[in-house]
Amino acid sequence: MENLTEFFALIDWRSLLLYGARLLLVLLIAWIAFLLVRISLGRLEQHLVTRSMEQGEVPGEARKRMETLVRLMRQAVRILLWVVVILILLRELNIEVAPLLASVGIAGLAIGFGAQNLVRDVISGFFMILENQVRVGDVATINGTGGLVEQVNFRTIVLRDLSGVVHIIPNGSITSMSNMTSEWSAYVMDIGVAYKEDPDRVMEVMRRVGVELRRDPYFKALIIDDLEVFGVDQFADSAVVIKARLKTLPIKQWEVGREFRRRLKLAFDAEAIEIPFPHRTLYFGAEESPLAEKLLRDRNGVA
Repeated sequence: MENLTEFFALIDWRSLLLYGARLLLVLLIAWIAFLLVRISLGRLEQHLVTRSMEQGEVPGEARKRMETLVRLMRQAVRILLWVVVILILLRELNIEVAPLLASVGIAGLAIGFGAQNLVRDVISGFFMILENQVRVGDVATINGTGGLVEQVNFRTIVLRDLSGVVHIIPNGSITSMSNMTSEWSAYVMDIGVAYKEDPDRVMEVMRRVGVELRRDPYFKALIIDDLEVFGVDQFADSAVVIKARLKTLPIKQWEVGREFRRRLKLAFDAEAIEIPFPHRTLYFGAEESPLAEKLLRDRNGVA
């Protein structure tokens, strides 16, 4: 009992209370900082979502994208604050932090060299999401691979092509990206008709089919604008090609385009407009008439 009393008598209670108060003050300030960060990032997220919706972005996709960005920012700020708090606490406990910082710096440098591809993927993914280059549900072609975007992560982007094959592409390795469903989509058509057809009449039939399609109760909600007929685009081997375009909601261009082609085929049949097929015309010149006559005689069985 006397030894315990002597032990407590040796304790500098004033210094201990002072250290305890300072440590509690540091923790209190850290808690307030964490609270302010959470409130500030929450307001920032709401502001970004509202601005994205004002620009016409789908509300669910806008919130999902901003939640991803804010979550990354929140994690980064938390790690930074915890590092600062731990260093301050160690300093208050009279623990030298300089050797610790030096060792952490060396370790961080080694990890940075080993994980530079990972860091590159994360940074590329962050700016991809920040700039809204591509979203879940878009149809995109990345590095020559096309498909439906199923996931947009900070390290990778996941595509599923028409055959159901899943392609996982690191963000840092993306050199080219083509988003086919950003804000609106388009179905571009090259309609070939026979050379004997009147192109003005053909274009009039195409416009009429486009108007009828826009009046359809189902398809009128998918089409943004009237059919654009650009005119005669080229003279092909067996056809005169007329180029046209339909603007639709994102990812709806193929559904609308297939229905337009179906209706256009029926309209061409009703108007007796010929849709050509590849064929060849053999012409025998005057100098080759004996050969032509011989072929005809052989065909008719004339000696």
